Amino acid sequence: MQSYDITEWGKPLQKALRDTPVPTGTEVLVRVKYCGVCHSDVHIRDGYFDMGGGKKFHMSDRGMKPPVTMGHEPYGTVVAAGPEAGAVPIGQDRLVFPWTGCGKCARCLEGADNLCPTPRYLGIQRPGGYADHMLVPHPRYLVDATGVDPLYAPILACSGLTTYSAVNKLKPFPADEWILVMGAGGLGLMAVAMLRAMGHERIASCDIDPSKFGAARAAGAAETFNPADADTPAKLLALPGGVCGAVDLVGATQTAQVAMGALRKGGKYVIVGLYGGEIALSMVGTVQRALTVQGSYVGNVAELREVVALARSGKLKAIPVEKRAMSEISRTLDELKAGTVIGRVVAEIA
Repeated sequence: MQSYDITEWGKPLQKALRDTPVPTGTEVLVRVKYCGVCHSDVHIRDGYFDMGGGKKFHMSDRGMKPPVTMGHEPYGTVVAAGPEAGAVPIGQDRLVFPWTGCGKCARCLEGADNLCPTPRYLGIQRPGGYADHMLVPHPRYLVDATGVDPLYAPILACSGLTTYSAVNKLKPFPADEWILVMGAGGLGLMAVAMLRAMGHERIASCDIDPSKFGAARAAGAAETFNPADADTPAKLLALPGGVCGAVDLVGATQTAQVAMGALRKGGKYVIVGLYGGEIALSMVGTVQRALTVQGSYVGNVAELREVVALARSGKLKAIPVEKRAMSEISRTLDELKAGTVIGRVVAEIA
C-alpha cells in the first residue's frame, strides 16, 4: 500500500510503500477513495499545538512518533474484515468515523469515543486516511453516506461533525437573535451552513480576510465583519435583538475577545478552534452577564449519522470543495497554514 507520512515534524510528508494491513479481530479494512485535508493536520504536522501563554502541547507527549500517517476524514470501500467483525458491508462505500477511543472506558461504552481519556483517533494515534488502505477498529465506525456526493461526504467526518456538535451547544437560539461565527475558513463556512440547515437566518460571519466574505454569504451568512476593524465591536453590539451565541472556529485571543464582548446577557460562547489563544476571564463579569463558556471537541458517531442524514435531506448546503491529488497534501497543508484556502480540500486517494 501507499501512504504519505510525517517522517520529521514540521517537514513535508513523504511517500511510503509498505505491506497492505490484514484486519484481525473486529477490524475492517477500507480502500480509501477520498480523504479531507483538515487544518488540525497543520498543527499535527508541526508536531505541537500552541496552548497559549507560551505553552506548547507536543504530539510526542501523546505517544506519537514518526512515521505518522495522518488523515481523519476518510471515505472508501470496505474490502475485508477480521473474524470477529460480524456482518460487514464488503464491497460497499462507507464514511469512516475517525474519533475512536479505547472501546472499554465509560465514555466509549456510552458512545462518546471522542471524549475517551486514552483516545486512539484515526490519523493521529492510529494510521489514517492519507493512504490507499486503512484499518478501522470496528464496523460500528462505518457510516452509510449513500445519497451524499462522495467528494463531499469525507468532510462531514470532521468539519461537518465538529460544527454540528458545536452549534447544537448553542441551542435554543431565538429566531430573532444573532449567532456569531468566528472564522470563515472551512469550519466557519460549515458552521454557517449548519445553522441555516437548522433554520436559523440571523448569522454573522467574522474573518480577518475580506476575500472570504463572499463564500460566507453564499453559505448563508446575513452579515460579515472584520474583527480587526476598530468599529466591529460596536457594530456587533448594535445588531437588532442582540447576539445570543457565538461559535469560535479560530480560538485566538482576539476572536475570543470580540465574540464574548458581543454577547448579550445569558449568551453562550462555544470554543472550537485550536489556534492557540488565551483569555483573561473576569469572574464577576461572567457571573453578572450570566455567560456560558464551553469547549466543543469534534463529536460522537451518533452525531455523525445525524449530520449525514441532514446532508442527505438536502437541507445542508454544500460549501466549496476542491479535489486534489494525494501527492498534493503537503502543498494543501501549507496553504491551510497560510489561510489561503476557500472552503475545503479533499485528496483523491485511490
